[in-house]
Amino acid sequence: MKRLIAATLALAASQPAHAFTAYTSNERDNTISVIDLDQMKTVRTIPVGQRPRGITITKDGKYLLLCASDDDTIQMIDTTTFKVTGTLPSGPDPELFALHVSGNPLYVSNENDARVTVIDVNTRKVVAEIPTGVEPEGMAVSPDGQTIVNTSETTNMAHFIDYASRKPVASTLVDARPRDATFRHDGAEVWVSSELGGTVSVIDPKTHQLTHKIAFPVQGLRGDQIQPEDIQFTHDDKLAFVALGPANRVAVVDTATYQVKQYLLVGQRVWHLAFTPDSKYLLTTNGLSNDVSVVDVAALKVVKSIPVGRMPWGVVVSPK
Repeated sequence: MKRLIAATLALAASQPAHAFTAYTSNERDNTISVIDLDQMKTVRTIPVGQRPRGITITKDGKYLLLCASDDDTIQMIDTTTFKVTGTLPSGPDPELFALHVSGNPLYVSNENDARVTVIDVNTRKVVAEIPTGVEPEGMAVSPDGQTIVNTSETTNMAHFIDYASRKPVASTLVDARPRDATFRHDGAEVWVSSELGGTVSVIDPKTHQLTHKIAFPVQGLRGDQIQPEDIQFTHDDKLAFVALGPANRVAVVDTATYQVKQYLLVGQRVWHLAFTPDSKYLLTTNGLSNDVSVVDVAALKVVKSIPVGRMPWGVVVSPK
């Protein structure tokens, strides 16, 4: 009996504590790559609509939601069958979106229409359209669900939208071509990346005031090569990871001092980032090297490069 118990415990210890799957949208191939993170390799390719970009997963894990930008729609992909089973009426040229913290509704940035489309995921209907700045891009929802932030690339602003009224309440000027907006988990700050400005603006979401600005000097690189894109925070909000586009690096920022601790060399033209649910790994999509870099968060070290489709753009991770 003791031997049986010991063998059972040994077998359990040999199994991975968590099993996660990552999905990348491949803009040039019109596909999604499915990555098994136990094996650290792509295990399936899913054909989807034209120019896939923003990607997320529903709160119940049943569907991937995908911006098929050139098809002017959002596709719903069943995570069991890997088939496109439905669409959401996104408005023209959807690029990025964000689910409300409750799982519904979905806020979609319509780049060519200067508006945010609000979609009820359950009924699959548009419930509101909110005017915003020119070329809206980034979307974020505050942890308490009461504030929505949209960035506009040409207007160079972060727009704050009230959840209840669905109306803009303030706009904050940032540097040129803001791309992404990300709230800290404690809701105390929202960070906005500016691709052409080469900076990240830190904004107080209550006062809408700019409180800090972070630059990313990298020795040996021209300033125009440093183009901040996606931002992700560790669960304790102590570190922020910032994708720097054609700089081929991810900056690790101490959120207490707003200073860059380290630069991690990843693949070419790093776009978007996603943590595994246990925060052990950070994944980066590298649009020109057609791969995903896997960063060991504790060690702050790139440990793997995983080939995917051409021009990977978005990434999301879920339990298997």
